Amino acid sequence: MKHAQIRKLVYTAICISLGLLLPQVNKIPGVNLGAILLPMHIPVLLAGLLCGIPYATFCGFILPLLNYVISGRPMIYPVGISMMFELATYGCITALLYRLTKGKVYISLIGAMIAGRIVMGIANTFLLGMSEKPYGFSVFLTEAFVNAIPGIAIQLIIIPVILYALKKAKLTELHESYE
Repeated sequence: MKHAQIRKLVYTAICISLGLLLPQVNKIPGVNLGAILLPMHIPVLLAGLLCGIPYATFCGFILPLLNYVISGRPMIYPVGISMMFELATYGCITALLYRLTKGKVYISLIGAMIAGRIVMGIANTFLLGMSEKPYGFSVFLTEAFVNAIPGIAIQLIIIPVILYALKKAKLTELHESYE
């Protein structure tokens, strides 16, 4: 196994671990901070920048399921299933855009956030439609963007800082993310 592959596997494992730990930190009874701070999103977006498409997609897809098994949150239906597709899209699109733009972090993050939210909206429309619960455009906008503004801001600030710190410490090579 090549050194780059091993590094991607290790970073994927670290991102999955972070994706399991971060949601535990913001548990306050009666408050759904997860929907506001989006703690699982950060490690998945990082995986997209550090690990490439298959690793980041896997990281995003598995995290909601593992969190449900470990903590019972998010509820697996419909939220967890929707998040599996949303976060897998984040990982995949972040990695893809990062490679296509030759390392443009903000374009990669924002493009992935938009694509993931569209996938979440489609999944919620389908899943909630099966249970005959209304899911309209205003609910989508509120859940995907309005409530998520603090989490989006945190992601756009902290992820580039983490990536810069890793590059500065020579813990990642810029060209490895393009492979």
